[in-house]
Amino acid sequence: MDKDLRAGIRDASPLLLGILSFGLVAGIAAVEADLTFIQTLGITVIVYAGASQLAALELLDGGAPLAVVIGTAVVINLRVVMYSASIAPYFSAYRRRPRAVLAYLLTDHAYALSVAEYAENEDRDRRLYYLGAGGSIWVVWVVGTVAGVGLGTGVPEAWGFGFAVPLVFLGLLIPAMSNGPKAVAGIVAGAGAVLAAGAPLNLTLLIGSIAGIAAGVAAEEVWA
Repeated sequence: MDKDLRAGIRDASPLLLGILSFGLVAGIAAVEADLTFIQTLGITVIVYAGASQLAALELLDGGAPLAVVIGTAVVINLRVVMYSASIAPYFSAYRRRPRAVLAYLLTDHAYALSVAEYAENEDRDRRLYYLGAGGSIWVVWVVGTVAGVGLGTGVPEAWGFGFAVPLVFLGLLIPAMSNGPKAVAGIVAGAGAVLAAGAPLNLTLLIGSIAGIAAGVAAEEVWA
């Protein structure tokens, strides 16, 4: 195995246990939403985005229209547009098809690991390192989700694993509120979702997300 590919896998390895746990919760959420194994595998492979995938599953479980599910997932994933714009210059020498594969594997973790490595080690084969980091994360996410489906199917309904998804989002939220603008975005998003509770077409989450993003952008201007 190439040393750059190994380096990517090595650097991603400390994150894999957390991603596996996240995938388990996504699989359980899919069972709660009455998705079949094939449907769960499809959404895992096609969407491949932890937070937005969980949000989409919650909305599907609540009977939200497909347009609302897709819109919410897109809003939550808008940050990936900034990631892609930031990392694109490192891959400009590659052809379109390899770049499409790299784009598919783009996640928060793969982006952060790769950009940090490229800044410190200019001799690194960027594509292989990225494939090592992003590919290992993808494999563990899919395996975790599939295992979660098995776990969710085998657990009695009376045990009620519905609390798992809110806890995961809470675990993602608190560390992310690391500065003023991010804290404002989180607080406003939560308050907006609470105030919009009961909105038609299950728009609660989408309204909260948009309110949080707008508040965070405005706060950035104030803090700048």
